[in-house]
Amino acid sequence: MTRPIEVERKRQLADDGEALTQMLDRLGWVPDPTVTEVDTYYSRPDVDYMQTVECLRVRQRGDFAEITYKPPSTEATHSADDVISKPETNVHLMPGNACRAEQLLENIGMRRLVRVEKHRTVYRHRSHPDVTVSVDTVVGVGVFVETEVLSADADAAARIVSETETRRGVSDCPVVDLPYRDLALRHAPA
Repeated sequence: MTRPIEVERKRQLADDGEALTQMLDRLGWVPDPTVTEVDTYYSRPDVDYMQTVECLRVRQRGDFAEITYKPPSTEATHSADDVISKPETNVHLMPGNACRAEQLLENIGMRRLVRVEKHRTVYRHRSHPDVTVSVDTVVGVGVFVETEVLSADADAAARIVSETETRRGVSDCPVVDLPYRDLALRHAPA
């Protein structure tokens, strides 16, 4: 069985995202309730995940928590038009176990890189069940829109990402190819 691949592109908005959210509402995209996610990112002591563009994080959202790993970036994971396609491994944690997961990672020698707080509203459309449009306000960093498609066909998904961005009027916004982890590290006080 082929595992779906997450195909996404992120763009930075010049404003607070209000015009985009109004457009999404007018076009029938329905928002999920806004959630706050707190992600704590880690790296190995012998491999710099900032260099390999790997991701190991513990995510907390209300009572939900999970550990996520995304493999290193390569030429195959990034297309020429800045669409990122990577498999993810997610392990869901029992409620209240995020702190234990963080302690476990630190106990086995993983280095804590940064903690990122993000307020995310995910929009869905009944005519496009495999597409999500997320508006993210990342504390201390900025406001972003992320268009994501889950598919076994990365090329077709990349076309859907581009079409969705064009229809939503965000295709002229600057593409952000760095993860929020990296952006937060750049904005962190010295």
